[in-house]
Amino acid sequence: MKKFKLIIKITICLIVFSSRVNSQVENLYGNNYNSFADGEILEYKLKYGFFNTSYASLSLNEINQNGKKIYKASAIGRTTGMARLFFKVEDLYESYFEKDFVRPIKSVRDIYEGGYIRNSETTFDHTNNIGYFKNILNGNEREIKLLDDIQDLVSTFYFLRKHLDIRQLKPNDYIFVNIFFSAENYPFKMKYLGKEILKTKFGMVECMKFTPFMESGRVFRDNEGISLWVTNDKNRIPIKVKANLRVGSITADLFRFRGLLNPFNIIVE
Repeated sequence: MKKFKLIIKITICLIVFSSRVNSQVENLYGNNYNSFADGEILEYKLKYGFFNTSYASLSLNEINQNGKKIYKASAIGRTTGMARLFFKVEDLYESYFEKDFVRPIKSVRDIYEGGYIRNSETTFDHTNNIGYFKNILNGNEREIKLLDDIQDLVSTFYFLRKHLDIRQLKPNDYIFVNIFFSAENYPFKMKYLGKEILKTKFGMVECMKFTPFMESGRVFRDNEGISLWVTNDKNRIPIKVKANLRVGSITADLFRFRGLLNPFNIIVE
């Protein structure tokens, strides 16, 4: 049952890139790329070995907040089929962020994982680097000191798509982002490995390959246990994730998308 919980976590964390503040992060806001728009939906199927076990999606919608248009991004993960009978998972992560500069205003975590329940909400004060965290289940509230240039779990995905200048990346370069998740600051790092042609259900797609550094131990085979392929086009969408576990591996593949702002590039042979 723990593997099913991990499967959902890995999918929701499609973009857990890495983290510490350095000049690269500070300069990211100088770049603005039109890589996504209102109405975009990405859907993924997850497999553990030969079994289809889970489903995940990322959707983006423009909403009006106090007379200002912002984005609401939602990441949903759930077990499917026989896996759902043994271990029911229903996870929802939401991020509200500015349109021009991807910077979280509020994030929501509402999860059910085989009886494990968490429901919380965080609002962000970027001027003072303070997060106002509220546990919805018991009403407890507290202030948490944030790292500079903080992102939440979901906004990180859109932050890098909009602000990272991929033209400057060279193999073995690292990308750094500070992420706030589950009432804590997390510094992570992700290595860029280079370009790779990937065979997908849509055809052959040129991708950028990354390795987020994860903690090794009981779950991952080593601290480079996850590989992530992102389309090398103006959309910059994750098309495949593979996690090598101590027993077997998990893969997440994009199987459906709608509302892409830019053409989805397929290599024609």
